[in-house]
Amino acid sequence: MLGLLSMVSCNEETKFFGEPYVEGTAGIGITLDRTQVPVPASGKPGTEVFVRASGLMPYQDRLTFRINGEKAEIKEVTEDGIRVVVPTFASTGITSISVEDMVVFGPEFDVEGNVMLDPTFVATGGANGLVSQVLYTNDGKMLVVGEFTNYDNKGTVRPINRIASAFLDGAYDPAFRVGTGANGLLSSIVQIGDKYFIGGSFSGYAQQRANISNLTMLNSNGTIDTMGIQTWRRPNQEDTTQYFPRFNGGFHGGTVTEVYNQQNKVLVTGGFRYYVSRQYDKANRLETRDTVIVDSIEMRQIARLNLDGTLDKTYRYDDGTGKSPVGANSSTVSSLYHDEGELNGKLLLYGRFSKFDDQAVGRILRLNADGTIDETFNAGQPGFDFDVYGVTYNQATRKYMVCGYFRTYNGTPVGQVVRLNEDGSLDDSFQAHSFTNGLPNYALQLESGRVLVLGSFDLYNNVMRNGIMFLDAAGNLEEGYNNIGTFNGRVTNVYETRSADNKPALLIVGFFDQFNGEPANSILRVVLN
Repeated sequence: MLGLLSMVSCNEETKFFGEPYVEGTAGIGITLDRTQVPVPASGKPGTEVFVRASGLMPYQDRLTFRINGEKAEIKEVTEDGIRVVVPTFASTGITSISVEDMVVFGPEFDVEGNVMLDPTFVATGGANGLVSQVLYTNDGKMLVVGEFTNYDNKGTVRPINRIASAFLDGAYDPAFRVGTGANGLLSSIVQIGDKYFIGGSFSGYAQQRANISNLTMLNSNGTIDTMGIQTWRRPNQEDTTQYFPRFNGGFHGGTVTEVYNQQNKVLVTGGFRYYVSRQYDKANRLETRDTVIVDSIEMRQIARLNLDGTLDKTYRYDDGTGKSPVGANSSTVSSLYHDEGELNGKLLLYGRFSKFDDQAVGRILRLNADGTIDETFNAGQPGFDFDVYGVTYNQATRKYMVCGYFRTYNGTPVGQVVRLNEDGSLDDSFQAHSFTNGLPNYALQLESGRVLVLGSFDLYNNVMRNGIMFLDAAGNLEEGYNNIGTFNGRVTNVYETRSADNKPALLIVGFFDQFNGEPANSILRVVLN
């Protein structure tokens, strides 16, 4: 066998392969010094800017100059550089010069406009993980919840686990006594009276590392509200008081994504399947010690609890079956709650489902305050043809902004952002244009009427936008408000607020690491001039 292998080896033709790293195509001879700041270094659209460069003259009739991808008008080409006009919808970013398909990158140019980071927001360190929600509290502070373990670099020595209190300027408030915090995601928080209710995907908070199922109640100082119970003991044993969460209720089978205050009751939505509560006064099978017994009731995706954690069986509960109606034909639902105006108490649901309580719906519907389907919202219409990612509501305009992967609404072709009237009908005065290389996942109409849109897209209507843009009420890019450069990440919520010097501002939270081309960590505030 060895001889045969040797003979085959000797007879095989020797093959020679080419050099894998051949010399590249010669450069075009254009040089842009990225250390040379443009003159001026910043400016509004319409500003003339000079960028130093060499080797331009042989190509002066074929040059294209861009600021963060947007083509600029060339005013002059010289041996020393190029003079251009900042285009209308330019945004902060890298400059470039191209000759056909050859591109040379230059220094960054800062486009000035009506949107800028708020210098009065001092939490520049942000959070090191997802920020789900912010609650503005009755004592003039804000509570931040999410998946982070550090807030504004104050958790370096002792982790800040998923919940932090801050002043309105973002400064960390150490007086909020959360202990070790939550041991899993906190997705939502609401204040009812002098208590806070937190929901998410966690089983422990501070010293209570058990008997919590994705929902619990906190005191106003951040500690978990507990109750002392004399658990079961045999007659010859001394009574012992143990402490358990006072809020005796939670959910199993999925995450609690939203928690609301509905008429001083706890309304929750998410991806759960079972409501659970615990009995602490029962013996184990051998009657040698106490045990914790977990009771469960099937409650899919939506439920309402009393303030002690007991299930409110007047809301979406069937006495005949001992469980909730079937809900959505998807594992989870997203929601938006109306807490004021004529819609007060109603709950909008959206997501991936095509049926709800065995009725055909197109990824969106609204419930009445009693949990029944609201037939005044888009009744009898097919709705969206594909998934809905996000919905917001403007109380002043009484309009919904909806974004998602859909292509039609009630059979009408639409863009990936639409505006709906309060009754669910399409507001065709807003027309979104095309998105390229990604989709929007958050849209909000502001008090001014402008629409903020964020997502993963690069272009909007063939204009470079890098995941963030402001539109006018008709769906067109708003001049003067699209100077912000690259945004990288996902937004969960945006809150209209004021800066410390009383300018209109937006608090933006989510899971992102770049804003305007600069590092940003999941929470920031911008001012709108």
